[in-house]
Amino acid sequence: MDLPLLPPLDPMLAKAVDTIPAGMHYEAKWDGFRAIVFRDGEEVEIASRTGKSLARYFPELLTAFRAELPARCVLDGEIVLAHDGRLHFEELQERIHPAASRVARLAAENPATFVAFDLLALDDRSLADQPLSVRRPALVAALAGAGPWVHTAPATTDRALAERWFTEFEGAGLDGIVAKPLDQPYRPGVRSMFKIKHGRTADCVVAGYREHKDGQGVGSLLLGLYDATGTLQHVGVCASFTAARRRELAAELAPLRMADPTGHPWAAWGEEEAHESNRMPGAPSRWSGGKDAQWIALRPELVCEVAYDHMEGTRFRHTTRFRRWRTDRSPQSCDYTQLDEPVGSDLAHLLDGGSPDR
Repeated sequence: MDLPLLPPLDPMLAKAVDTIPAGMHYEAKWDGFRAIVFRDGEEVEIASRTGKSLARYFPELLTAFRAELPARCVLDGEIVLAHDGRLHFEELQERIHPAASRVARLAAENPATFVAFDLLALDDRSLADQPLSVRRPALVAALAGAGPWVHTAPATTDRALAERWFTEFEGAGLDGIVAKPLDQPYRPGVRSMFKIKHGRTADCVVAGYREHKDGQGVGSLLLGLYDATGTLQHVGVCASFTAARRRELAAELAPLRMADPTGHPWAAWGEEEAHESNRMPGAPSRWSGGKDAQWIALRPELVCEVAYDHMEGTRFRHTTRFRRWRTDRSPQSCDYTQLDEPVGSDLAHLLDGGSPDR
């Protein structure tokens, strides 16, 4: 493969914000697998956001890319599965399977499609250093003849229309809106876009669990996020599972259990002084009383998406709600930069009856 940009190539990322910012380029946020597609003639590679190849899991897209893409190009976009008027992420995850026969059957029964939202290279020219105001028209022109399996992501610069999309398309399984500054180049691995989602979510590392109080299965998952130093900090728990789901989780997590927690990021949780510099489960608390703080260590290899209301300092204020497993995310990518950072306020002004911006 001989292209201006070659794998591995980190995708440009987005940071969560509460409202749609003004004066930008807006697109719907697709609920699928992020992928960068490299085509050089008959050679095609589909790279996940973690750099792993997705090509073997989507054979129908390899055929589609050879038929519908420019002969030599690099595209950023999303692999999605859609039917009955909405997206189906859970069915998309079923494609990540070791059996080629199963993948082939699913590809024939319910083929995936690709929604392209950025053009990074065309022929011998890299466009990554060009602003989005240049890359977007180039993308539209390059894919003018594509279809039915490759689509250009709908976009607008009309904020009012983006707000309408945000409301109207939620029922179709779309995650929200992505806002992109028109004047910026493509910045691999940098959170230089903005995402506005329906409620707050975060992708967290599952590094342990506590058994349910009745001894039957998982009571709560212990969640972690990596800080700027690369340390996995305990940020809260995910709970409220049904009795059946608690037992299922115990079976699913059994292969990750550590008989000896040596080497686990929270191995020192039993030492009170260790909690002074790092957040770990079982920290001394005036609320814990005689509550059992014991937990079961897991190899920190699994990622789940949780819904939460807000943060209190560096942890979730309340128990989070399990959304789904994220097999497409690496644990190392789960850090604090994905979270919304609230604007600081002056509490003294509020206590005085004023407003934060007085």
